[in-house]
Amino acid sequence: MTTLQQLPNFKFHGVPFTEVAIQDSFWTARIKATQQSTITACLAQCEQTGRISNFAKSANLMEGDFEGIFYNDSDVYKVLEGIAYSLMIEPDALMEAQADQIIDLIVAAQQEDGYLQTFFTLAEPQNKWKDMNKHEDYCAGHMFEAAIAYKQATGKRKLLDAAIKLADLIDSLFGPSKRHWVAGHQEIELALVKLFLETGEERYWKLSYWMLEERGHGHGIGYSWVREGWGAAYSQDDVPVRDITKATGHAVRAMYMYAGMADIAAISGDQGYIDALDRVWSNIVHKNMYITGGIGPSRHNEGFTADYDLPNDSAYCETCASIGMVLWNHRMNLLHGDSKYADIVERAMYNGSIAGVSLSGDKFFYVNPLESDGTHHRVPWYDCSCCPTQIARFIPSIGGYVYATRGNEIIVNQFVEGAGRLSLKAGDITLRQVTEYPWNGRITLRVEEGEAGEYGIQLRIPSWCKSYRLAVGEQEIADAQTDKGYVRLQRTWKPGDEITLELTMQVERVYSHPLVLANEGKVALQRGPLVYCMEEIDNAKYDVLNVTAATRFRTVYEPELLQGVIAVYAEEPSGDQRFKAIPYYAWDNRAAGQMKVWLPEQRDESRLYRS
Repeated sequence: MTTLQQLPNFKFHGVPFTEVAIQDSFWTARIKATQQSTITACLAQCEQTGRISNFAKSANLMEGDFEGIFYNDSDVYKVLEGIAYSLMIEPDALMEAQADQIIDLIVAAQQEDGYLQTFFTLAEPQNKWKDMNKHEDYCAGHMFEAAIAYKQATGKRKLLDAAIKLADLIDSLFGPSKRHWVAGHQEIELALVKLFLETGEERYWKLSYWMLEERGHGHGIGYSWVREGWGAAYSQDDVPVRDITKATGHAVRAMYMYAGMADIAAISGDQGYIDALDRVWSNIVHKNMYITGGIGPSRHNEGFTADYDLPNDSAYCETCASIGMVLWNHRMNLLHGDSKYADIVERAMYNGSIAGVSLSGDKFFYVNPLESDGTHHRVPWYDCSCCPTQIARFIPSIGGYVYATRGNEIIVNQFVEGAGRLSLKAGDITLRQVTEYPWNGRITLRVEEGEAGEYGIQLRIPSWCKSYRLAVGEQEIADAQTDKGYVRLQRTWKPGDEITLELTMQVERVYSHPLVLANEGKVALQRGPLVYCMEEIDNAKYDVLNVTAATRFRTVYEPELLQGVIAVYAEEPSGDQRFKAIPYYAWDNRAAGQMKVWLPEQRDESRLYRS
């Protein structure tokens, strides 16, 4: 069976997270918190808020009206997907039994023709498939993803068979010579590709392709198209997808659409899609992305406004959008074989995405500002809880971003301690990473299993890294060449061979583009992949924090602080301490207080900026 990572026009083939055993302290702690707290919390909230009972009501198994918002079914599907990924990592009979019970209700709620969305079944049966922004296709897409994941985790087809029945209904209604349809909230496009890969039915990916081609031609109908200030651009329906030049509208919708476009380009080889993706990537990364990898500054449309409009205190930066940046940039890395996309995966993973969940795993941010007056806090749930359930499925799948392969080459995209089982033309290889990343830039890679053979190993040199040391065994590699951000080692490898990569990891001052007016005269701090912030709880003189050209930075590992972090202390040559900074992802896990990422700096105006 072909997987998403192995689509024909991807230059790299991704390695599924099921082939990567994560054994470090950083991500293992987050995966455990997801398994033990996040999934449990999301299930409990789905039960308490009627999301699960809506299925029982739709199946006539209990009485009552629809509860919640019309897209609430999607939260149940995302939790089920998270459960499936968790079961792939570690079997849990109780969790699986809970999932089976929910799946029984979902399947019972499905109508004879395959239709399934509890809002329309219970509240507005006369309005099915009339408003393109009422998320019927969005919920279907999340159902497809959950069904595929659960079948792969358990071998059980019940939910997958229901998903196929719903997909066949959608395929019978929409397509060439049928009804027009523009997904108001993209998601079904990438999900249909996954369904094609699971079933081998080509009509699913072709339906996805058709849906993307529907955009920008005036076919969209629904409340978001006529709402003042939104219009067609809100759902990226303002221009045909192959004519896209810049990011518009709702940020999460955009990310899902770009991910779907990358999948279709990987199947079809459509150069128009690739060119459009390249243009919009450049627009987002160079003109519309926060230092945390977050996107979408506006609360009004949960998305993009104008280039370089990146306020800090009012930054929206929805958690789902940061995760969307991971999903899209991972595909762009596979599509182009360029490490600059893996750099963005790393930035969004370590900063904008995991900031969305507390260290305990049971409280969540929907919005992720880069400055707070002390009133912004994580909460257990939202009426619109796409972000908590997104976290539930994202973190267990982190291992899928670590490695890729190409023919007879291994590509190391992310640095995470553990072992990857990798299939090459030379045979199956087990490669182990030993590292304390992201706290330490030293990475040891050891070939553990596999026949001796010649193949290449490519290591990403992160864009934040100014210098590095590389050795194979005891032999220093002083003349290593990089290509598209990777250093490549080609030789005959055997079990026991070791590579040592030492990335110089120091505190760096980062400057915005000068057109980002919110950061004029300010500086941010980054060490390795981690962006830092200042919290009021650590800094008695919070209101007057600043740095000078002479400020120096000292790092200290504090094992009792925020589950163990490297804190940054800013000091003057006299030894006076100016402030203490912590990783941005960990803020608001202690007492309430103010926070900021960008600080005033007394600096030489001739200094060059870093974007």
